[in-house]
Amino acid sequence: MSTYVIGDLQGCFTPLLKLLEHIQYNPDADTLWFAGDLINRGPECLQTLRFVSSLGDKAKVVLGNHDLHLLAVAHGFATLKRSDTLMNILQASDRDELMEWLRQQPLCHYDPDFNVIMTHAGVPPCWDLEQTIRLSGEVETVLRSEQLEEFLQVMYGNKPDTWSDDLRGMDRLRAITNYLTRMRFCNADSKLDLKTKEGPNTARQGYAPWFLQPSKLPQDTRVVFGHWAALEGITNMTNIHALDTGCVWGGALTALRLDDNQRFSTPCNLG
Repeated sequence: MSTYVIGDLQGCFTPLLKLLEHIQYNPDADTLWFAGDLINRGPECLQTLRFVSSLGDKAKVVLGNHDLHLLAVAHGFATLKRSDTLMNILQASDRDELMEWLRQQPLCHYDPDFNVIMTHAGVPPCWDLEQTIRLSGEVETVLRSEQLEEFLQVMYGNKPDTWSDDLRGMDRLRAITNYLTRMRFCNADSKLDLKTKEGPNTARQGYAPWFLQPSKLPQDTRVVFGHWAALEGITNMTNIHALDTGCVWGGALTALRLDDNQRFSTPCNLG
């Protein structure tokens, strides 16, 4: 009985099946965690979403920025980009059921037995564990409520870029969402740089990868996240695990076994 955390799928269903075969996944005993961005850019988005949602309690999922983008498009508050591969979901007979399942998923999952926290982009240095869970819950409550469309309408944007407990309304929700689903670089005050998207050595002056800033998390808490393919799965930190290894870009799909921190990867040839 094992628990595996899998990085960004982005519609790469065939590589997922290969990875599950590689780890000898037992659906009756094992649990899968998914670090967000289940869909988009890859060729098998509908199959991926159907499969992950069918796992029920045997899977733990957090939402990524692409998952939220799908919700915004489905509700008419965003348009498809040239690189989006979401049309097969939007035209599916079970589209409404899939969208309802998606909006029920959290932005953060914490397991006290493993002492592991999972979000799509990481944990802001300015938040402690309790605060991360609580603020994630504020967005989750809105996603599951009648305020969903009001939120999706104003979800996009890079401001506010600095956390304050005084933030209110949709600005507060947008800031929480950006920290948990879009963050890469920030400064010592946790001010976000959401424009720089390359590797860790490309930080603007005064900024650094979020996980290199002093953290308020307990030192023994493990963080698992996806989102940042340019890291190539490397943080050089024992308790911070980057799991987006660029499957959709021709890299690999990676799983981390929480029981012993062992990694498993399968190459992703989508050509």
